[in-house]
Amino acid sequence: MTQVNREELTKKVKEMYREVAQNPEGEFHFEMGRGLAQRLGYLPEDLDKIPVEAIESFAGVGHHFDLADIKKSERVLDLGSGSGMDVFVAALKAGEVVGLDMTKEQLLKAEELSKKAGFKNVSLREGYMEELPFEDESFDVVISNGVINLSAEKAKVFQEISRVLRPGGRLAVSDIVTEKPLTEKIIANADLWAACIGGAEEENKYKSLIETTGMRVVKVRDNPQYQFLTKSAQWATKEFGVKSVSLLAQKI
Repeated sequence: MTQVNREELTKKVKEMYREVAQNPEGEFHFEMGRGLAQRLGYLPEDLDKIPVEAIESFAGVGHHFDLADIKKSERVLDLGSGSGMDVFVAALKAGEVVGLDMTKEQLLKAEELSKKAGFKNVSLREGYMEELPFEDESFDVVISNGVINLSAEKAKVFQEISRVLRPGGRLAVSDIVTEKPLTEKIIANADLWAACIGGAEEENKYKSLIETTGMRVVKVRDNPQYQFLTKSAQWATKEFGVKSVSLLAQKI
């Protein structure tokens, strides 16, 4: 099976999301900012309570906070937390939120915004989804937005998520999947992976990978309001059914 060069992929992803953090007005395959967030389903009253700079660098692909149903007593982990928008939204609802990201510039921006805004229940860690630096059964909820598709080891990511979730804990994600298998040429292209296309898994396989780790997929919904911007990304959408979905799973 064709695979992407993982070192090259990590480099490309870090480069792209470093640019997202530092230059949110740049040109990307994907839309960013408050307009996107509200169209995806984020509540204006939540966005009004978090740092504007975090919203400007928001590059998510869906909305899943209604699925997550976070409660004040719960501890939440955000995988690929970026500049912190989902961390801050979660912090409005949860007892404690931890954001994990591998891009130092994103983490630095989120840390500065968190301190400036006075979020006392937020902490941020540098690390990788495939090797989570957390103890077993230490979170009630795991969230992630448009990030798991970037991993070349998705089975390992879901295994790690299941490991850190408490029994009965919830995984609420939005991500890019496909309706048809991608070609080997696309899969081997690190640039297309970094653009959230090359690593997109078939929807049924994505759900299967989750359920092999002791979690049960409860709900999946399409996000037709999410659209790629560039012609190459739009072609992939049409040719292979590349799309955004939001999903809720529960640890058995």
